[in-house]
Amino acid sequence: MNSPLRTARPQPLADPILDKFQDKFLTADGQARASVRLRRLETLWFNTGTLCNIECVNCYIESSPLNDRLAYLTREDMLPFLDEIATDDWPVREIGFTGGEPFMNPAMIDMADEALSRGFEVLILTNAMRPMMRPKMQEGLAGLIARFGDRLTLRVSLDHHMAEFNDQIRGQGSFACAIEGMLWLRDLGAQLAVAGRTLWSETEARSRAGYAALFRRHDLAIDAHDPSRTVLFPEMDETADVPEITTSCWGILNKNAADVMCAGSRMVIKHRGADHAVVQACTLLPYDPAFEMGKTLYEAGSDVYLKHRHCAKFCVLGGASCSA
Repeated sequence: MNSPLRTARPQPLADPILDKFQDKFLTADGQARASVRLRRLETLWFNTGTLCNIECVNCYIESSPLNDRLAYLTREDMLPFLDEIATDDWPVREIGFTGGEPFMNPAMIDMADEALSRGFEVLILTNAMRPMMRPKMQEGLAGLIARFGDRLTLRVSLDHHMAEFNDQIRGQGSFACAIEGMLWLRDLGAQLAVAGRTLWSETEARSRAGYAALFRRHDLAIDAHDPSRTVLFPEMDETADVPEITTSCWGILNKNAADVMCAGSRMVIKHRGADHAVVQACTLLPYDPAFEMGKTLYEAGSDVYLKHRHCAKFCVLGGASCSA
């Protein structure tokens, strides 16, 4: 008896999205992947921990009240990096603090004080909500503002200039809570900035006009038309198909690698359970081992290969930077 006809098992079609960003040096179609050289380290970020008092839709690093993948940093964790800057004469101008929500970290005031006392400009990213408004944080922050003036900037996350849309992302009542925190900071004479998002189908001009009206209404001295004071971040979708950046893209896109965020910044993190902090290439990629660069700034001086969709969407195509 003839055996049944055997047919070859159909092979799954290749997924062009999954095939991308796999090889450090080559794109999915075999072209040379673009890289970025550390041109001048101007901003050193410290991720204070991934815990946050709220959970935002599409948070870049999935911060939440339950996400403790990154431990709280301490002043002692910071000191080796600040000492290395001084010893090796790194040209760092700005120390940035991000999270999570930095004011959930009990050491936030001490860390900012250390950086400011050493002469750095300091940028703290915050939602200006309940953690910042706790009495101990208020007291410490008021002291920093009084002592260091405009060398300290607090960038408050307001995803949209209207409460209705902001609260879709951050939770009911979050807009009013953030405004309350900003008014408290304003009355102390703090230097303020705002970070919004481009999630909605709104032109940049209309978005900035909306923020300008909001700032006038609350007497906030923030320039809505200055991209360093009102930052509008591009959206990133982990499931979206985005192009890989090849070495030829710089010319095609008329972009310069020296303008990409990792040409001038690095971020210090501490993984939960680790006995030391490490340096990551980027504020947006705290968990990816491919972007871990060592325990010192010297080790972190190597080139960064753009092996992630955030590199393309946020930095190269979006032209965005977390730094001031």
